[in-house]
Amino acid sequence: MGNCWGKGSASVDNHHSPNSTKPCSLDGASAGSENGKPAAANGGGGGAEEPPATAKAGEVITPNLKMYTLAELKSATRNFKPDTMLGEGGFGRVFKGWVDERTLAPSKVGNGIPVAVKKSNPDSDQGLREWQSEVKFLGKFSHPNLVRLLGYCWEDNQYLLVYEYMQRGSLENHLFRRGAEPLPWDVRLKIAIGAARGVDFLHTSEKNVIYRDFKSSNILLDADFNAKLSDFGLAKLGPAGGNSHVTTRVIGTYGYAAPEYIATGHLYVKSDVYGFGVVLLEMLTGLQALDNTRPSGQQNLVEWARPSLRDKRKLRKIMDSRLEGRYPLKAATQAAELILKCLEGDPKARPSMDEVLKTVEQIDTIREKRKEGKASTSSRPSSHQHHHNHHRSPIHHNHSADPPRGSGSRYSPSTVSRTH
Repeated sequence: MGNCWGKGSASVDNHHSPNSTKPCSLDGASAGSENGKPAAANGGGGGAEEPPATAKAGEVITPNLKMYTLAELKSATRNFKPDTMLGEGGFGRVFKGWVDERTLAPSKVGNGIPVAVKKSNPDSDQGLREWQSEVKFLGKFSHPNLVRLLGYCWEDNQYLLVYEYMQRGSLENHLFRRGAEPLPWDVRLKIAIGAARGVDFLHTSEKNVIYRDFKSSNILLDADFNAKLSDFGLAKLGPAGGNSHVTTRVIGTYGYAAPEYIATGHLYVKSDVYGFGVVLLEMLTGLQALDNTRPSGQQNLVEWARPSLRDKRKLRKIMDSRLEGRYPLKAATQAAELILKCLEGDPKARPSMDEVLKTVEQIDTIREKRKEGKASTSSRPSSHQHHHNHHRSPIHHNHSADPPRGSGSRYSPSTVSRTH
């Protein structure tokens, strides 16, 4: 169900199904491999050399991860029983399992701690490449706003990853899933701050990692609504040696990917900032980045909402009606101004992630002045249906259908929908 498209393509073909084919590139080749082997893919833009993710026999050069056998993970998930499945995507499926809190060894259901086990589709080129990327980045990084990778398995042409379990699933589900409890304004800002901290951590000079797939389905929430970035299958080392960008095949999620990346394959550190702006806009409006069920002219959220972000009166009309006006207008106005900066067409004109983080933290200090009868009305795109799934093929497209299954948590390839 993935859709390949070339430069300048304006077509949007949303798919609500969580399934997708492996990512494709602008030249029509698979972005996951070359000649059946994992692709190194660091283009001519001067990217730093990427260290090998694996050694022979699947041994990973990462000391902090537990190496599981396939039998152990079958035990932890009750042989990947269907009722333990949390979601699925192009990479494969994600299951809920249980392990001992101290040893991380498999345990019985309800004993120890829950984990999310991501299991690739057999013989998947995309699965291998993204598995390596996950291990390479999440395996060596530790941060409160990155989902913790606990272990891995490579056996019988299957690639598995074991993550901490995020109780509240994805931000996408909370914003768009039918029947979901509306997130209050302060919780939305808390999530935005946490996600910004995660990306800012990746962008720091000593790490210099471009996340490349910032979207609401990749932001997972713990019991206290602390945000953590998941799905590092597309993460890439940033430019080195004074270069401004790396050049790579275009792959990601349509609607969130920066325009310069879509048009040229040039990936900047600030390409992530564009994606943050899109997600912050989703949080303001309660609308998904792309939704073909909306009327013509309203399907692309950025294009439709951009003019209203510059006008305080118009801004109030596009704010999420489920907030019922319970937000400081000054804070919403400043958030809109930040979104416009993040969505600048020229990556050099966008703020750094550190600047974005400081701005969101400042916005969070603005408190609402209580006034009765200030409920915000909505003239947002009709059919405020909460849909998900962004399919990732040189960028995945969103469409609607049924809501994601289970908790909808996306433990890496966006569990529900590699969507992404």
